[in-house]
Amino acid sequence: MNIHATDTIAALITGQGTSAIGQIRISGPDSLNISNAIFKGQNLNKVSSHSLHFGKIVQSDGHILDEVLVSVFRSPHSYTGEDVVEISCHGSLYILQEVLNLIYSNGIRPAEAGEFTRRAWLNGKMDLSQAEAVADLIASETKASHLLAINQLKGGIRNEIAELRAILLDFSALIELELDFSEEDVEFADRGKLSNLLDQISDKVTVLLDSFRLGNAVRNGVQTVIAGRPNAGKSTLLNALLGENRALVSDIPGTTRDTVEEKLNIDGVLFHFVDTAGLREARDQVEAMGIARSYEKIKEAAIVLYVYDVQNTNFNELETDILDLNVDPESIIMVANKSDLISEANKPETEIAFLKSISPIHISAKNEEGISELKKSILMKVLGNQSIQEDSIAINARHRTALESALQEIIQTKKALLTGLTTDLVAQQLKTVLYHLGLVSGEITNDQILGHIFGKFCIGK
Repeated sequence: MNIHATDTIAALITGQGTSAIGQIRISGPDSLNISNAIFKGQNLNKVSSHSLHFGKIVQSDGHILDEVLVSVFRSPHSYTGEDVVEISCHGSLYILQEVLNLIYSNGIRPAEAGEFTRRAWLNGKMDLSQAEAVADLIASETKASHLLAINQLKGGIRNEIAELRAILLDFSALIELELDFSEEDVEFADRGKLSNLLDQISDKVTVLLDSFRLGNAVRNGVQTVIAGRPNAGKSTLLNALLGENRALVSDIPGTTRDTVEEKLNIDGVLFHFVDTAGLREARDQVEAMGIARSYEKIKEAAIVLYVYDVQNTNFNELETDILDLNVDPESIIMVANKSDLISEANKPETEIAFLKSISPIHISAKNEEGISELKKSILMKVLGNQSIQEDSIAINARHRTALESALQEIIQTKKALLTGLTTDLVAQQLKTVLYHLGLVSGEITNDQILGHIFGKFCIGK
């Protein structure tokens, strides 16, 4: 992204397509002057900030293009921290494009992707984690992803990091002071207190790292695969979870030859459900391809619902099947289907012995019995004991990478303190820890990171 901070930029900030209202934002030092050149109403240079004005957009030949409302936000009290004018037009695609053409013909350039938000960051209106939260807020599809983005926008992880960083900065300053008096062999920074502080920071960073799985799941959705042998009721279960007949159901084993994928919102968390071909020795080439794809999807899954027919299951084979999945056992939820066909008293002893440790959820997908309990279990796999409302959460891979690097440097610094490392090397270690913590909030940045973050925004943000 090529940023010229003295430029004035403009772009459509509402969605593409015909609508009742469309809105154009102009930001930069010439926004008021240029808006005045095309707007007939009050003199925008003389109005107060945060004011709304009715008037007309007029072309150079005097032709009235539209009747509009213009909002004025003076620097620094605007989204970008610059002078900002927002023009609310009727949502005709023709009108919006003509207004933009008028603006651009007066020397304003089109905004690049994410440039409004990048200017907000440059002008201190938000930190980098909050800027990322803007994109997440726009993309949020569920209550949980919306809440996560709002918490980040309010400064969730930033506040946690800033507190740790401020205390560490104080110690780092004392260490640097020791270097200035190195010839006098004085110690300003208590090494014991520094060690305890590093332990506290390490614990907090570890908690934030542990939260990444939840944050990533809420942000991107949870890949959930329905697996099992043919005719176990996998497709019927998918239909029961969705509340509609999405997958083809048949008594003939091997009906599902390819994956069937659908989204489902469970209590505000988005799940990507994948119904797969039954796992068995393939009967033909097409089925073999479907089974191979099933195993691929299982490897990619965060959660595997392993469905088995509780009435017609060889439990030795079932145990082998689970081992063959080659996934983390913690990601598996065992689903005993067709439980309506067998009573508790008639369950084979082998089933009871084998399944004690994995606590299957008994359902009847056909009758939609036990589906609510299964949904709760699926949700618990994601949330655990964490609360999106109360906890600061590391929500993306950039946060995780920076925090992992910070944790490694903290460990190295602790070792350095124990081995009596010289003051100058301890000072360097602390700088490295501070650097990685600063990457999370954007106090430390580089062009590659910024380009990656803001390049994913839409043009009008």
